[in-house]
Amino acid sequence: MRRLKTAWGIVLVLVVLIAGGYVLFLRKPPSGSGNREDAEGVSGLAPAVSGSPKTSAEPAPLPVKAVTALRRDLIITLKSPGEAYTERKAVLKAEAGGVIKSLPAREGLRVRKGDVLAEIDDAEYRLSLDKLEALRLKYLSELHLEKQFAAADDEASPEAQAGLTKAQADHEAALAAFQAGKITAADLEKASRDYELALIAAGRKKEEIIATTKGLTGAEIDVKTARLILEKTVIRAPFSGILTDFKVSPGERIESGREICTIVDLSRMKVKARVLESDIGKMMPGRGVDLRFSAYPGRVFKGLVESVGPIVDAEDKTCPVFIAVEGSGDEIKPGMHAEVEIAAEIHRNRLLVPQDAILVRGGRKLVFVVEQGLAKWRYVEIGLENEHDAEILPGNDAASGISEGDTVIVEGHFTLAHDSRVVVR
Repeated sequence: MRRLKTAWGIVLVLVVLIAGGYVLFLRKPPSGSGNREDAEGVSGLAPAVSGSPKTSAEPAPLPVKAVTALRRDLIITLKSPGEAYTERKAVLKAEAGGVIKSLPAREGLRVRKGDVLAEIDDAEYRLSLDKLEALRLKYLSELHLEKQFAAADDEASPEAQAGLTKAQADHEAALAAFQAGKITAADLEKASRDYELALIAAGRKKEEIIATTKGLTGAEIDVKTARLILEKTVIRAPFSGILTDFKVSPGERIESGREICTIVDLSRMKVKARVLESDIGKMMPGRGVDLRFSAYPGRVFKGLVESVGPIVDAEDKTCPVFIAVEGSGDEIKPGMHAEVEIAAEIHRNRLLVPQDAILVRGGRKLVFVVEQGLAKWRYVEIGLENEHDAEILPGNDAASGISEGDTVIVEGHFTLAHDSRVVVR
C-alpha cells in the first residue's frame, strides 16, 4: 500500500513537470524574432531622427470677434419707471334726454371725427321747434305791421344829436384808454352804456326796441335754443379714435348727462416718468428717449422729451417728465408700465470702445488690439462711460492707449496672451 502511494506521487510530479515545460515552450518567441522587432523599431524611428531637423508645429490661431474703435457721441442716460397715457381721451355724455333710436357704434370700433355714434329719438324736439318757430313768425308779422302803419319819425333834436356825437367820442376815447390799460373795465362799461342811451335818444335803435317789446327777440332766442338741442340728439365723435366702455343699449331711455361711451386716441401716446430733483437740470426738451414695455419684450420704442413738470413733489423729491412716443401705432395702451431711458448727457466726439472689450489684469485695465494677425496687449485709461461704451483717454506711451481705427477684440480674449495668433471672425 505504501509503495502504491509512492508510485502515484512520482506520477503526479512527472505530470506537473511535463505541463510546465510545455507552457514554457509555447511562450518562447521564435528564434531571432525579438531582434527583428527591435531592429524594425529602431529603423522605423531612424528616418524621423536623421531625416529632418528637429521642429515643433505652431498652434492654430484663436478665433475672436472684434470691432473698430471710432469717435462717436457718448450718451449718458438716466433710467426711470413710467406710465403710458393719452391726452385725447373723452367720456361722451348725452346732452339731450330720450330713447336711444340707434347705436351704430360698438366696442373697439375705430371712428373718425364727426362720425355718428348714437341717435336719440328727436320727435318731441322737432315738435317743440316747430311751435317756437310759429311764435317767432307771429311776432315778426306784428313788427312788420307796426312799422308799416306807424307815422314817419321826426328828425332827432339838435340837443339829442349833439349828445350822441359827444357820447360816441367819449366811448371811442374810453375804448382806447382801456386797451392801453389806463382805465378799468367798469369805466369802459359806463362809457358804453352812455353811448347806447344817446343812440336811443336820437332814435337810432327804435327798431330794436320795438322788436324787444313785441317779444320777437325772445322768440328768436328760443328758436335758436331749440335747434341747438335738436342737434344734440345726434351724438358724434369729437375726434378720431377707438370706442370703448359703452354704458347704454339701443331702445334705452336716458336722461341728459348719461354716459354713452369713452373714445380714446392712441395715435398720440405719451409716457409720464419721474426723475430726481438733482437730475432736473439734465432734462431738456427734444432729448431722445428709449422706451421698453413689458408687453413687448426685446423691443425698444423711441420718444422725445416734450416737457418737464414745473413742480417737484414735496414727499419723494421727484419731478414729472412728459415724453412723446414716436410711431407706436395702436400697440401702446394707456396705463402700460414702461422702463424709460432718457439721454441726460451728450459728450461729443469721444474715442469709444464697447465695455466688452475692457479687461482687468493685475489691477489695471487693458484691451487687446489686432495687428497683423497678432493680439497686442494695451493698457488703457478710461474716461466717461455708460453701460454700453467707454471712452479711451490718450495713452502715456507707445505701449498704452489706442487710436481711432484700431481693431479691438470684444469676444474670445479672456485667456489671450500678448502676441497670441488670432483670426477675426
